Amino acid sequence: QVQLVESGGGLVQAGGSLKLSCAASGFIFSTAAMAWYRQAPGKQRELVASITSFGSANYADSVKGRFTISRDDVLKRLYLQMNSLKPDDTAVYYCAIARSSTRGQGTQVTVSS
Repeated sequence: QVQLVESGGGLVQAGGSLKLSCAASGFIFSTAAMAWYRQAPGKQRELVASITSFGSANYADSVKGRFTISRDDVLKRLYLQMNSLKPDDTAVYYCAIARSSTRGQGTQVTVSS
C-alpha cells in the first residue's frame, strides 16, 4: 500500500536549519507530483511547497527564499531543506502526493525564539 514516512523534524533556534525527509513506497514515485504541507495548532493546513515529476518547484510566499523542496527518484525520497527558520514556521509538517488526500503521519518542527 502507499506509504509516506517523514523524518528530520525537531527543535531548533530561530535562524537555524533543518532538513526534512520523506520515504515513499507503494506507488510510482518518479511520476508523482509531491508536496509538503504544514499545520500549526489552531491554524488551517498550509501548502508549503510542491514539486512536479519533472522537478519544477513552487513555494508559499511565506517560505520563498528560505525553503527548498527536492526529490530523489532513485531513492524514492522527497526532501525539504529549511533555512533561516522563524518561530512562525513551527508546525507539523506532512509529506503528500500532490492534489491527493494521501499524506504521511507528519513530523514536528519547533522553532524557538
